[in-house]
Amino acid sequence: MSQPPRHRFRTFVLLPGAVLAVAATSLGGFSVATAAPSDTTGLNFLAPFYSEADLTGDDAVDENDIDLLMTALGTSTTDATWSTVETADFDANGTITVTDVASLSQRTLYDDGPFSPVEATTIDVQKAMNAGVVTAVSLTQMYLDRIAAYDDQGETLNSIISVNENALQIAAELDAERAAGGPRSMLHGIPVLAKDNYNTVDMPTTAGCTCLRNNQTDADSQIVEQLRADGAVILAKANLDEFAFNLSTDSSLGGVTNSAYVRTQNAGGSSGGTGASIAANLGIIGLGTDTGGSIRVPSSFNQLVGVRPTVGLASRDGIIPLALSQDTGGPMTRTVSDAAIALDSIAGYDPEDAITAESNGNIPTSFTSSLDDSSLEGVRIGYVPSIVGTNAAVNRLFSEALADLQAQGATVVEMVIPELPIVQGYSSGSTNEFKHDLNEYFAKFVTDPDVPYSSLAEIIAAEDYQAPARTNTMKAREAVTEEQYQAWIVRHNAEIANGERILSGAMDSHNVSAMVYPTTTGQYSTGANNRLSPYSGMPAVTVPMGLSSTAIDGSAIDGAPSNIEFLGRSYAESTLIGLAFDYEQATLHRTSPALFPALAG
Repeated sequence: MSQPPRHRFRTFVLLPGAVLAVAATSLGGFSVATAAPSDTTGLNFLAPFYSEADLTGDDAVDENDIDLLMTALGTSTTDATWSTVETADFDANGTITVTDVASLSQRTLYDDGPFSPVEATTIDVQKAMNAGVVTAVSLTQMYLDRIAAYDDQGETLNSIISVNENALQIAAELDAERAAGGPRSMLHGIPVLAKDNYNTVDMPTTAGCTCLRNNQTDADSQIVEQLRADGAVILAKANLDEFAFNLSTDSSLGGVTNSAYVRTQNAGGSSGGTGASIAANLGIIGLGTDTGGSIRVPSSFNQLVGVRPTVGLASRDGIIPLALSQDTGGPMTRTVSDAAIALDSIAGYDPEDAITAESNGNIPTSFTSSLDDSSLEGVRIGYVPSIVGTNAAVNRLFSEALADLQAQGATVVEMVIPELPIVQGYSSGSTNEFKHDLNEYFAKFVTDPDVPYSSLAEIIAAEDYQAPARTNTMKAREAVTEEQYQAWIVRHNAEIANGERILSGAMDSHNVSAMVYPTTTGQYSTGANNRLSPYSGMPAVTVPMGLSSTAIDGSAIDGAPSNIEFLGRSYAESTLIGLAFDYEQATLHRTSPALFPALAG
């Protein structure tokens, strides 16, 4: 299908303050793993996580502390150097022994008490797995249990279309691999929920349409392939707006998906199934796609971090398309760090998607190297007052967000962009490109004899198509001729290039590192800001900026989330991740939805 997946994110993850090493370690013939609460053959360090028992004064408990303690074996209370190691006398016997070294090593891994999948991050999971507190199998079962409890019955979330029947077997194989040689990457054993327009070899790929309920492809999409190569468990496929048409989520196969926070409101779209399920902790990392706002809108409606990458950073091969001039896949997560970890896995050149050649030389060793909680200090951030909107609750949250950016050391400046309405006024390619791009997808990927269609025209004509409300839209898109498509695509690609010229030029003239604006200018309504990124090809990262309150905001929808979005120059994802991380860490607006708590037991 394409080049073999890379394993770039194998050695380390750089987080604020230190490197989190992922390396099997034994100490002077004493296997530290023998002190861990599991039967493993090596111990993998993820440090620093705790300042308790920090011996080297760097606010971290890591390999340096263990090395120091190893040299102090035998030191006792009568020695002059006792004060430098006494905090590591965990058994309180007055002497540093190998037992103390083992206890210190465990503190570099996990000291959080019983593990809970609710709001767990990739780093939390790796700590727990390396300490033997959980396994990939037990973790996978936890999320399967949550899907069964919250998506299939009771206060149904209705976010999942299909579950991977092989998930536990895959997890078991990953556990065996970890025990034999350590994890492949930070994604080893991490449950991922994919929007159901990503090809997967172990679940049908439906785009939410009853017409594709049996579309079992014989290859993964390139993004899914790369995630699996890094050890991720593709747990389930999430609902979406049918064929990713709208900024809501309603499909003939999956039905309507509502927000995890305000159950009377739609989850946004078209990646609303991913948004609601990740918000409700049915998985750790989600995959969405974004043509006009489909990652960022449901992220805003569900208090998530969403990344729409530069078009060209990640392959679209094996994703059911809507409009390839604008389409891109990206992560939807509960934290910026998880988004960066996922982006490391999915980014890269794919010969099956020619535009990804532009990413060569534009991808850092790791996006996680930008996770610095001082990223905003000394940076200029711009915003355009006219696109903030008029919703009182959103305006309050955005004003507070601007103040928070300034409190972190950023200079916030008003921008004047006379040509901005030109960019916002462009038309989406979803009408003129859909037929052409979908038919190419069918020709390349739809081989299952149980799918009796080979084109959009045949889907429309099929008697079993169960979305009559979409029929007129489908027919209008089928009516676009090849000549109309060819004329459109030349013009629209020029418009996108012009959008990039206008927006990047405005950033240059105002000397700003990024623009910010509310992702959606209303509560559970969108506005036009979502168009800036797709109509320029430039990347955007959206981050929670808080909840509305009827007590504060009057008639606002109580508890409705809103996000702030950072827009940057092409291939400036690292910059945006750093800014978003600093803002996230300073504000910590993300909250877990009350309707989907931890399961009993």
